[in-house]
Formats: sequence, C-alpha cells, structure tokens
Amino acid sequence: MAAGQLCKILIVDDEILIRQGIKHYLDWEKEGFVIVGEASNGQEALEVIEGTDPHIILTDIVMPIMDGEELTKIVKKKYPQIEIIILSSFGEFDYVRSAFQSGVVDYILKPKLDGQSLLKVLKSAASKIPAIQDWDKEGRAQLSIRHIIHKLISGYEVNYEVESITNVFPKSHYCLVGFDLKRHPDKNNAELLSALKKKIEFGIEVYLGKTAYYSFTYEQNILVYLLNINSDNKKDVLTLAQQATGYEPGIGVVLTEEFEDFSRMGIVFKTSLLKLIDYRFYLSKRSSLFKQDLPEPPSCDTFNLDWFTSEMKRKHFDSAFDYLLEHVAALSKCYTFDIFEYKSFFGNIIFNITILLGNMEYDVKELESSKYTYFNSIDDVSTAEEAVQLLKRFIAEVHKCLVAMPNQQENINMRKLQEYIIDHYAEQITLTEVAKHFHFNPSYLSSYFSTHNKEGFIEYVNKIRIEEATKLLIHEDISISEISSMVGYSDHSYFCKVFKKMKGLSPSQYKRKHKLS
Repeated sequence: MAAGQLCKILIVDDEILIRQGIKHYLDWEKEGFVIVGEASNGQEALEVIEGTDPHIILTDIVMPIMDGEELTKIVKKKYPQIEIIILSSFGEFDYVRSAFQSGVVDYILKPKLDGQSLLKVLKSAASKIPAIQDWDKEGRAQLSIRHIIHKLISGYEVNYEVESITNVFPKSHYCLVGFDLKRHPDKNNAELLSALKKKIEFGIEVYLGKTAYYSFTYEQNILVYLLNINSDNKKDVLTLAQQATGYEPGIGVVLTEEFEDFSRMGIVFKTSLLKLIDYRFYLSKRSSLFKQDLPEPPSCDTFNLDWFTSEMKRKHFDSAFDYLLEHVAALSKCYTFDIFEYKSFFGNIIFNITILLGNMEYDVKELESSKYTYFNSIDDVSTAEEAVQLLKRFIAEVHKCLVAMPNQQENINMRKLQEYIIDHYAEQITLTEVAKHFHFNPSYLSSYFSTHNKEGFIEYVNKIRIEEATKLLIHEDISISEISSMVGYSDHSYFCKVFKKMKGLSPSQYKRKHKLS
C-alpha cells in the first residue's frame, strides 16, 4: 500500500526562473500540494501528464512550440478532470479570455504573483476536484507523513508523534531503494517513470506482500522507495532489488542498509543512498549496488603536475601521457572520489596541456577551438569511463599537433639564437647578454632554449666552441692555451676539462692522435 496522496501540481512555463520561483513560493506539502513535474511548453506538458496524472496545471499562456491556449483545449478534451490555472502578463488578456472559453478555472497575473495569492487560487481550484474533497481523516494524516518525509530528506530536524508514523508504517525496520534513470535514453519520458513504478510496486507485492512504502523522485532522474519491513525480510528485499535490475535496461538499482529509527531516514538518504548513486559513476558496469557488497575503496595518489609539466617541456610526450593515463585509470577505481573534483581534474589537465603547448609555440589553434567542447562534454558524462575516453580523444588530437612540426616562428626564433651563438662564440658570451640582445628575460631564455633544443644554452655554447677548437687543433700549429682563448674560454684549465668531457680525450691527446693518423 502506498502512503498518502497530495493534490498534484504540474508547472508549465518556458522561463526556468519563473518555474523555480513558483517552486519556492510555498511549503507545498504542508499546504496539501505536491509538484509532480514541470515543462517548458505545452507539448512537453502533454508528455509529463501521461506519467504524473496531475490534479491541477499551472501554465503560462505565451510559450514556443505549443502555447497555453492550445494546451488547455487538448487537456480539457482528453483529461476533463484536470483543472487549469493560467499565468499571464497584463498584455495577454485576449489570450486569457479565449482560454477561459476552453475551460480554465482561474488566472494569476505574473507581476502580482506571490505565495499567498498563488495559494488562494490553488485552494479554490482544489475545492472543485471531487477526488480532493473525498479525502478522509486518514488521508489527512498521510499528508503529514509526506510532509515529515520530505522535511527529513531535505535535512531538517522534525518533531512528530511516533504513533502517527507507526500507524502508517507498522513494521520494525526501514530501508531505501533507489532507481537511477540518468543513463536511460528516455530518462525524461514520463511514461517510462509511470511504467517503472508499476513494475516496482508489483514486485513489492510479490516479494514483500502487504508492505507499506512511500515513493518520491529526486532531481527528476532518481526514483526512491522507502520500504517498511521486518528484520526477517532482508533476503526478500535483496531479491526484489536484484530482480528490479531487469525491469528496464539502463536503469541502476541501489539498496541502503536497514535502519530502525524512522528519524534517521534523512541521514541514510544523504550518506548512503545518494552516495551509492554517485558510486555508480565509477562502478558503471554494475547494474546494482548494495551497501553491504561494496568493495574496499583503493587509495588515490596525488597527480604530480610539476613532473608532468617538466616532461612536457622536455618534449618527453610519451612518458608524460603514459603517466597521465595511468593516473586517471587508477583514479577511476577510487569510487569514493568526489565526482566534481574528478571532472575538474580532466578539465584542468586539458586546459594546462593546451596552454603549455601554446607557450612552447606549437600550433594549438585546433586545440584552442575544441577545448570548450571537451569541457562541456566532460561536465555531461555520466560515467568515469566516458571521461577517460574523452581524454584519450583529446590526447590523440594533441599527437596530431605534435606530429605537425612546431610553427614556423619557433624555427625562426631558434635559428636566430643558434646563429647568434655561432657568430659570437669566441667572445665572453653569457646567457644574460644574449637575453638582453633578444629582449628576453634570462630565465625565460634558459627555459625556452632547453625546451626547443637538444642541449641547454651552456651545453650548446660549449658544443660550438669545442667543435671549433678541434678544427684548430688539427689544422693549425697553435698552442692549446691560445686555442682556448680563441674559442672563448678565459680559463685554460676549464677549457681542458670541458674538452675532455665532450671528446673523451684531453686537447693534447686529441691533437697527437689526429697528427699521427
């Protein structure tokens, strides 16, 4: 048996701010109402009506695709029991008058809309609905149960009479079963929700018999059932949850632990059921998650961004991307990791790679234009696996950028630096002097040079000097100390040390070897 019934309201308006505002005008359950759905136009509303069976429709008059006037005509023809209230602006009176002729019960001017005027019109409309008037005292008590439950899941502390709860839920234990529709292709189809509820409630009757339950939707795509059970129903609940995974492909089922204290429902909802729903982001191949069967979560290592950046700057792209993919593979197994932080990591790494390659003067125009598409796609993914595939696709684009040589300007800049060193190697050339000549910051020049060349600045200067020194040693009859001075070394011993390091022989050994050959 289901617990209670409220006067069901459907809100139809093409402005989301209006819909959100109306939802926050009233404490709906306390006043005896519940918002069962919303739509942005008449056509959407007709789809929602099928699955929600509202008592009252609160609709705007001027909307795209299908306006409020046409919606009213169709609804009063197909569902004459539904009452309709029009929301209108001052300049829409002709529309309103036409809508009244189609069967509208009342209207409210949007500029004068407030909680009290809305409640007055709703109560007046509800008084004309026979099903609402037939509610008895038991129904009124059940309204308070709904109010208590919604307060608890919203995080409020609620004072209530225990007897009022046990009258509706007489058994000793409770548990929550959640049905996650977010990945279903028809997740916003009201008919899907209606059909699913029928299957679930039939399953409850088959496996649990006459068990009291209460159902509600959370954030549109999550359907939740509070089950009132005895302690010996545990296996039956597990069977129900396992069977429910086959009710509709693409829908996930989660089951919380049992609890005895009704007042803990809000805590269990937040810390258990919603967490289990989140875990499905990582454990996406499992159609059901039961609190008692969760694997031990692995530890999550921190990503070493400094090392990754260093590898990228050194053009060690394979090792950098291998490390990145290994990290996200490990992170994707950490099912307790916050989903927002997980997605943020992917967005940040795509942003950083694009900026880094741009600073290295690669042609990143395509990466720049596509990165926002990646950001949006990552925000929309419903599983970690989808996020990893997006990252792999981005890395494939990066490889295309790398295969195409860095842009022409990079080659020109590097060639100018190398030519300057070749022309001035015999002088007391320093990093600071070269940086000043090219209007660079010295630290930037050092980083730029090592990023775009096999050797760093000092190594390249030494390479040019030693190559010139070898020519002089072989072809000229000049002393080694003179040669060291001619190629730019003021310190003879330092010249000999560098020479031996690069050639494996001292300058005199090198000269004797080549004189003999």
